[in-house]
Amino acid sequence: MQSTSVPARREVTPLELFFDLVYVFAIGQLSHQLLAHPTWTGAAQTLVLYLAVYAAWAYTTWAVTLVPAEDPRTRRMLLTVMLLGLFMNAAIPRAFGDAGWAFVVTFLLIHLGRTAWLLRVGLDRREQEHWRRVLVWFTAAAPFWLTGAAADGGARLVWWAAATLIELAGTWTAHPLPGRRLDSRQVGFAGRHLLERGRLFMIIAFGEAILTTGTALTAAPYVPMTLLTSGVALTGTVALFWLFFSRSEHIVRHYERTEDPIRAGRSGVYSLMVSVAGMIAAAAGDERVIAHPVHHAGITTNLLLFGGPALYIGAQTWHGAALFDDLLRSRLLALSALVIGCAVTMTAPAYLAAVIAVAIVVALVMVEERRPAGDGPARPIPSGLQVTDRNT
Repeated sequence: MQSTSVPARREVTPLELFFDLVYVFAIGQLSHQLLAHPTWTGAAQTLVLYLAVYAAWAYTTWAVTLVPAEDPRTRRMLLTVMLLGLFMNAAIPRAFGDAGWAFVVTFLLIHLGRTAWLLRVGLDRREQEHWRRVLVWFTAAAPFWLTGAAADGGARLVWWAAATLIELAGTWTAHPLPGRRLDSRQVGFAGRHLLERGRLFMIIAFGEAILTTGTALTAAPYVPMTLLTSGVALTGTVALFWLFFSRSEHIVRHYERTEDPIRAGRSGVYSLMVSVAGMIAAAAGDERVIAHPVHHAGITTNLLLFGGPALYIGAQTWHGAALFDDLLRSRLLALSALVIGCAVTMTAPAYLAAVIAVAIVVALVMVEERRPAGDGPARPIPSGLQVTDRNT
């Protein structure tokens, strides 16, 4: 078989954008799931479902960096995953009820089927070795997913959380097996393409935040308080958007120049995963404030209002520090302010807590707007990641 070549730079295709529409639906489902179950158990359930949905998107997107979407085989794979993903995402509201099997079976068909497909499309020997290990890790998690689908109530959450932890551990450690380790710098990979796909996925999350705000505004009475809380929500969304995109070009250049794009890509995938989770939480908090602006904020609303932006900012701060020697003090101060704000506004009206949370984010934007643009020095690759494939 011929090894599939991966161009250093490639435009995102209309089919990839079409594929993402299923995940616009998914993020909306997850936001509604969190709003419908505003408890610790509900949050844990939403998190497990979100991680599964994100894994389905991320690994499929990663696959398209290896076999371009222009390839007819990739087009067929994307459309198949899109069809399965529609059924998987439709099952989200009842995944911990009577639709557990529908969610798990479609998820496993995507996860295992796409990985098996990658092993048959002509990747080079090193890439095939990596995806064989990925398949082993996914297969190891599958019994936990299936056992959870057969269980009821809290037991389902425990089994599915265990499956999720297995998959996260595999991704974080590059899916090792005994005696099989791979130097990621020697694997071909279109890191710039993955970065662009991640930025587009982030726009999906912003779209859901705006849709949530608009829907809440439509349902609320048109009084000054509604206009205030909706304006605050939109201001916060715009500020978070600015933080993500205003200085992303130096990260783009890093992806284009780095000798280890897979390491940078893995860091970016994790950062995006947490950032989107933060946006979902923040959007849910905004909806609660618009619906009940003068109620006491309480722990649930405050964790959404302050915790969502904290997850979002923290993930991007970590990503920047992982790629560059550039740990921004302004972001650390903003994270500290969000923690303090969450603690001191528990008994305040919800609208006041929302104003304070957004004010912290806007203040961070204003500080970073004055910071000179430019690349930070690239962080050296840790020696622990420079390991060789013992099978060579």
